[in-house]
Amino acid sequence: MRVVIDSNVVVSALLRATGTPSVVVGHGLSGDFVWIISEDLVAELKRVLVRPRLRALLTQDGDAIALFLDDIQQRALLVQPAHRIDVSRDPDDNRVLEAAVAGEADYIVTGDRDLLELASFEGISIVTPADS
Repeated sequence: MRVVIDSNVVVSALLRATGTPSVVVGHGLSGDFVWIISEDLVAELKRVLVRPRLRALLTQDGDAIALFLDDIQQRALLVQPAHRIDVSRDPDDNRVLEAAVAGEADYIVTGDRDLLELASFEGISIVTPADS
């Protein structure tokens, strides 16, 4: 099984180690499925994790977060989308779809309402962490 985990799920996992997003991320890191990621998704995650408001909520220090990001990049399958997709009003959502298509994903796991409203895209199911 091949899965794109949206940044909002990764952030939720960092904020609450016992929640469903944390379980999904844990399965991805342990290799229970192929975690698909792109440079755009890595960059988005890095941008989000340095926001002051979020940094104040995280219990992990900067070094732990950097190690976590390195771990994701080492374990995930890095894909290079061949073309841009423009179906969502949010460009970040389009980057998620691009990675999923490029990585031939079976699922996108997200908490993003705009993506969830699509339900699927090019045969890729879009689900919440609870549904995954």
